[in-house]
Amino acid sequence: MKKTLLLVLLVGFTAFYGFSQDTKYGVRAGLNISNMDFDPDATFSNQHRNGFMIGFFGEFGLSKSVAFAPELQFSSEGAKTKAFRLDYIQVPAVFKFRLSEKLYLGLGPQVGVKVHEHEDGIKNFAYSGVGGIEFKLSHTLFLDARYTYGFSNVLEDYMSFEGKNTNIQFGFGYKF
Repeated sequence: MKKTLLLVLLVGFTAFYGFSQDTKYGVRAGLNISNMDFDPDATFSNQHRNGFMIGFFGEFGLSKSVAFAPELQFSSEGAKTKAFRLDYIQVPAVFKFRLSEKLYLGLGPQVGVKVHEHEDGIKNFAYSGVGGIEFKLSHTLFLDARYTYGFSNVLEDYMSFEGKNTNIQFGFGYKF
């Protein structure tokens, strides 16, 4: 039993030490330009909403050219109309691919949980896809741009139309 426990601890420490060699943590913040796509098309004025996002992330190097970067962020999205202003706590799970020394491409899924409004005709969960590009300014600072497209209808099923979030983020970040 002691040998098994020692072996598990040794393998676990080695895996953690090897995995953590290229592990970074950081914060990012930025501007959102979001809107909702309606099907059928909205018969009312559907203007975009400007908002902000802020969050923190971990970045785990899987190889020299691929990293996994899960995040936890607050994001104000939806449309300008008060009934469709949506704020989310989101978890994007982005895989980053190194294109050059300073340029990275990111792709992945995202899940969001709506905050502060209940029984307003909007579902509490939203599922999206994220794609973006990141430019390294230094070893610690970066700029990025992302596009998020909602896969799920965020409106309750009793509504006569469907709504999906779309969002463009312009962000900056700091890696510790």
